[in-house]
Amino acid sequence: MRPLVQLALDFLGPPATSAPDAAPAAGTLAPVRFAHPRANRQARLDGAVVAYAFKRAPRRTIGFVVGPEGLVVSAPRWVALADVDAAVREKGGWILKKLAQAQERQQRQAAARIDWRDGAELPFLGRPVRLELEPRHGVGPGGAALDEGRGVLRLALPRGAAPEQIRDAVQAWLMRQAKRLFAERLAHYAPQLGVQWTRLSLSSAGTRWGSASASGAIRLNWRLIHLRLPIIDYVVVHELSHLRVMDHSPRFWDTVGAIVPDYAALRGQLKEETIPPWS
Repeated sequence: MRPLVQLALDFLGPPATSAPDAAPAAGTLAPVRFAHPRANRQARLDGAVVAYAFKRAPRRTIGFVVGPEGLVVSAPRWVALADVDAAVREKGGWILKKLAQAQERQQRQAAARIDWRDGAELPFLGRPVRLELEPRHGVGPGGAALDEGRGVLRLALPRGAAPEQIRDAVQAWLMRQAKRLFAERLAHYAPQLGVQWTRLSLSSAGTRWGSASASGAIRLNWRLIHLRLPIIDYVVVHELSHLRVMDHSPRFWDTVGAIVPDYAALRGQLKEETIPPWS
């Protein structure tokens, strides 16, 4: 009996060939449309060749994970390769859809990359802010000041400043804004939930927006400061709700929904947001 297939989507090459679902025409070589950098097998799915990383793992089912690098397939040692090939073909539609979505996300992230120079733009609370290098010092605490009317962030840096200097100055300012705003939103929502948070720290996690511990400590990703306030509020309420319910049971979502009735829409928007890469 073919093992059950477990599907998963991760948030954030000369391969062996599995049995094709349709043979290419004689004398032609089908192009590889999606290739994992560590691919060791490939399959033809609906006319597209997918090169994927295959590995044996101590698990009970065949697992599929689509991430930024491509498709990874894991299977128990007792599962025959023919059954793996069949499972890949069976889930071909799902695989192609998720690979296309991952590719689109990468393209959006590439387009969102910031060119660290005078006049560059970046999102702040969901709105574009333009950088303006101001050689005169004293523009504000930490050498940065936001002119909200003009949508300009003025930095006390020479116009010939290196990209790294500009990036570091902007990141420092954004993190200060994030710490201040997140603390305000925690203080606003905690009484509504009847909980008390004890400490706020900022994280730079690549795929996680926040976390909460039973001690009341809250960690929030500073890059949330790029997003609109309603989305930030959803994440804040999400983490505070964990101080009442430390899981994602229906009771947890009822707790979130009591404060943020449209949390499902905001959660979906959060998944679709493109954050400028900072690496």
